[in-house]
Amino acid sequence: MSSPMHARKAIHLASLRAKLMQGKGGLALRLLLAACLAAFLLVFAARTLFSPSPSPSLSSRQQETECGGKVPAAVAEALVHYATSNTTPQQTADEIGVSLRVLRRRAPCNFLVFGLGLDSPMWAALNHGGRTVFLEEDASWITSVRAKHPSLESYHVAYDTVLTDADALLELRDHPGCTAQPDLAAATEASCRLALKGLPPVFHELEWDLIMVDAPTGWTPQSPGRMSAIYTAGMAARARRPGDGPTDVFVHDVDRPVEDAFSKSFLCESYLAEQVGRIRHFVIPSHREKDGMPFCP
Repeated sequence: MSSPMHARKAIHLASLRAKLMQGKGGLALRLLLAACLAAFLLVFAARTLFSPSPSPSLSSRQQETECGGKVPAAVAEALVHYATSNTTPQQTADEIGVSLRVLRRRAPCNFLVFGLGLDSPMWAALNHGGRTVFLEEDASWITSVRAKHPSLESYHVAYDTVLTDADALLELRDHPGCTAQPDLAAATEASCRLALKGLPPVFHELEWDLIMVDAPTGWTPQSPGRMSAIYTAGMAARARRPGDGPTDVFVHDVDRPVEDAFSKSFLCESYLAEQVGRIRHFVIPSHREKDGMPFCP
């Protein structure tokens, strides 16, 4: 069994242990991440110690391949970071568990995250072998995070909305230019104000298996709010290539009015699979599979 599989099993076991510590907030998460480190290193050490010696007939390069078992850089970086940090991810252990269960099933995959935060190294490590891309509103924050975690792939995205626009933007749910086609480019051409512009090329190049909306900021009247991020996530899911299955979309902070209303309206309550605490999980099929699919069934 490969070391990434061991890592995912170790993280899963640590997650189960953390669930027994509900109510302890940051302490539970720190223990979860510390347990990840300990469990992974124990599994890795056992694998190294008890693996059979390579045959003398093998070339030195083959021996390196069979005996080598370096901890993947993203995994090692995340484990050390959380084991030595006093900060914890923005989500609770139970909330993280919602996405973790999907990642254990679908990773390695293409994972798009709106927001670059304290939990970014964790998401990249959990999707080891896949591609995890972060879209961040604050260019200076990207520079700061890259200095500590150079392996993270992140891009700056500019938002042209403010939270005070939310009520007017919610009315676009009934605007044909925003909902008639599962096509973000068509929505942009139709001047749909919710369609994000200036996205990096990677957004259009990949088919996204998982999308997490945990940004941009949305707690002051003049902050961008997550209206466009939620809408864009839903459109990317609907535009997924036929035959590739659905897209799992997660929205955090649904206890807030904007995240609550926009996730229900633009990701559709009929696609809601689960809610735990402040996170909602939607499973959105490709709308290219069948012509004439309604925006929400």
